[in-house]
Amino acid sequence: MLRKIAIIVASGTGSRMGGEVPKQFLLLKGKPVLVHTLEKFLSIGGCEVFLALSEAGLAAWEPIAREYLPDAPLTLVKGGETRFHSVKNALAAIEEEGDALVAIHDGVRPFVTLNILLNSFVAAESFGAVVACVDSKDSVRITGDEGNHALNRNRVKLIQTPQTFRLSVLREAFKVAYDERFTDDASVVENSGNPIHLIEGSYSNIKLTTPEDLALGELILENSES
Repeated sequence: MLRKIAIIVASGTGSRMGGEVPKQFLLLKGKPVLVHTLEKFLSIGGCEVFLALSEAGLAAWEPIAREYLPDAPLTLVKGGETRFHSVKNALAAIEEEGDALVAIHDGVRPFVTLNILLNSFVAAESFGAVVACVDSKDSVRITGDEGNHALNRNRVKLIQTPQTFRLSVLREAFKVAYDERFTDDASVVENSGNPIHLIEGSYSNIKLTTPEDLALGELILENSES
């Protein structure tokens, strides 16, 4: 397999979570959310981990790293104005050593399983662009200028991370200027003409965005430890 790289995006301010502490630094079962996430990737042998943080986040990370991950082989990258810019900065920090597999993951998705991560890398080597997702459990409607109408939920996928690509595919895709249509990494890659391959994610692989998510996260951790 090609060499494995992870870009962990954690530059957000977490405004929807409320409070003064960004959500990636909030404690979850006594440990910062971001530490839980990083530990998953650091457990993969030989995986190079790049962590994108805002300027304030880089300062906040120093004492956390000393306490929880003092010897972790992390490369810190300054995050950008948007996710697109953060990933682009991380790509610039990756040394050219031939092609590689790059998993881009939300810093506040700490419940991703090792199985999903490994499946993502394997699939990305074959397909070039892979996204984890789950089926919609709810009915779905789409809105527009003429009102709204139902969609067949069996054809709707809820997108998660990791989103994993060949490094050569990512570098080419991110040569473009930022566009508001780029809602995630897959949309950037798709814009360059590459099809996206979907693999199975997990309903527990939630993104911690609101206080309710944090409470749910505590339950997920308790169940995984029992």
